[in-house]
Amino acid sequence: MNQEFIEALKEIVKEKGIDEDLLFTTIEDALVAAYKKNFLNTIGSSQLVKVTMNRENGDIHVYSQKTVSEDVLDISSEITLAEAKQVNPRYQIGDVVDLEVTPKTFGRVAAQAAKQVVIQRIKEAERSIIYNEFIEKEYDIISGTILRKDKGNVLIDLGRIESVLGPNEQIPNEDYNFNERIKLYIVEVKNTTKGAQIVVSRTHPGLVKRLFELEVPEIYNGTVEIKGISREAGFRTKIAVYSNDENVDPMGACVGPKGVRVQNIVNELKNEKIDIIKWSKLPEEFIANALSPAKTIEVLIDEMSKSARVIVEDNQLSLAIGKEGQNVRLAAKLTGWKIDIKSKSQV
Repeated sequence: MNQEFIEALKEIVKEKGIDEDLLFTTIEDALVAAYKKNFLNTIGSSQLVKVTMNRENGDIHVYSQKTVSEDVLDISSEITLAEAKQVNPRYQIGDVVDLEVTPKTFGRVAAQAAKQVVIQRIKEAERSIIYNEFIEKEYDIISGTILRKDKGNVLIDLGRIESVLGPNEQIPNEDYNFNERIKLYIVEVKNTTKGAQIVVSRTHPGLVKRLFELEVPEIYNGTVEIKGISREAGFRTKIAVYSNDENVDPMGACVGPKGVRVQNIVNELKNEKIDIIKWSKLPEEFIANALSPAKTIEVLIDEMSKSARVIVEDNQLSLAIGKEGQNVRLAAKLTGWKIDIKSKSQV
């Protein structure tokens, strides 16, 4: 070891955010193992060994540690009092004596062992830094660049790490083109043995929620609340909003001047339809709103079964149910009520 190596270590400590004491201690532990492997035979492998590394100049010293005993039964771990006093007159029975046993050729072995430790610590530090960076972004939106498609998966470059957008997290019929920038919702950040794993999605309702929070200042500052979202990605989303200020229209705030706010979100979601619903604490009113754009005549609710019977004009029946039942299905998911729709003539 030399001065240049120590300076390089300290630079690594600074750049990678590694704990300096932990790094040096780990290197010393590795040097103990390296010494035992290369310089001790099988019989002496149980010998207590200590290695010290000077933090300033890199000097390394190897010590065999022996306990001062009256009756020496194991010369690899014990030393007589007389021998100990030759080292230092202050030693007493039971003390541990450090006897330097640094091999002349230990430098090359030590350098290799230290290098392996440093490389491992750098990897661990980088993994930790990446994990800590992304764990703060969990349940948030992040932008990524499409790298390639592979067996149904889309590989995304998130900057310091790559992530995989699985088939179930992709919006149906959405094109994912090389080098295209897209917004993704971070569903989960896992800390694995191979480093941070970022689970991303384009279909999660959280993506719509965060897009509205970014696009609508009234939602961001808490004036307007998002009470619920139901989504069938790529086709339609229903979002229930409520205003804490009677002077602020929650639906108008989300739509924005000339519809620009909601249109920006629709564009990001590749023309997915978005129904903005006014939330109400009254189930009848909330259910009626949730079936928008259909108009209802009457909503009859059963609190016990949490089901609702909705009556609409004959010409509103197909609109209320929606294509393949999508409108009523999303309304039921949004409100949490089972909804049965009947036309006026059916009733």
